[in-house]
Amino acid sequence: IEERLVGSELSMLAFCDGTHYRLMPAAQDHKRLRDGGEGPNTGGMGAFAPSPLATPEVLHEIEARVIQPTLEGMAARGMPYIGVLYAGIMLTREGLKVLEFNCRFGDPETQVILPLLESDLAEVCLACIEGRLDAMNLHWRPGVATTVVMAANGYPSSYPKGHAIAGVDAAAALPDVIPFHAGTVRVDEWLVTAGGRVLAVTGVGDTLEEARQRAYEGVAQIKFEGAFYRKDIGKKSVSSTP
Repeated sequence: IEERLVGSELSMLAFCDGTHYRLMPAAQDHKRLRDGGEGPNTGGMGAFAPSPLATPEVLHEIEARVIQPTLEGMAARGMPYIGVLYAGIMLTREGLKVLEFNCRFGDPETQVILPLLESDLAEVCLACIEGRLDAMNLHWRPGVATTVVMAANGYPSSYPKGHAIAGVDAAAALPDVIPFHAGTVRVDEWLVTAGGRVLAVTGVGDTLEEARQRAYEGVAQIKFEGAFYRKDIGKKSVSSTP
């Protein structure tokens, strides 16, 4: 029987070179299909970063209790970890709990983390490979990023494919809006749906509210039959922020 955990979930990612690490902005994912956290679990219907839950105290605890001991433990076993380490963290009344580790970027967390990265991603990855991450200072854009996933009708169960998609270029032309392709494919001259989570539309702004507005402005430009998306990504954090 597994222990039930009640709290708020954070996605904490770090670049690692086997010994050293650099944290990325903490992200919050929205797993449930429908507004208000209702419906079945999905691969993620949206996210935002950085999370206001990731206070300096919380970040220090994650580093001291999760990231650093994990890297030290793997190195001690002769298996130094090089790459992106993803820790799923639950903040509970009893303290933080580790839900999972992934040896990769997260989806849709990556769509809100990388738009904030001002440093050259290729150079960061090379520093990880060559074991010199400690000499690199990562630069992050100030502000917030929000992404909204546009899914096919029926997701996460069975869903149709092959519906024409319009408006992606119009969304990409908006300031600080980035559409990311997921379940799409080109058939002749047409871009069509080819998966459950079809696109993720990211907006970047000085505040979470501004980032949300830009993301949803981008979503409004994109059309395909049966398109579905949550309308409350990041809204709870906006309403609870003084």
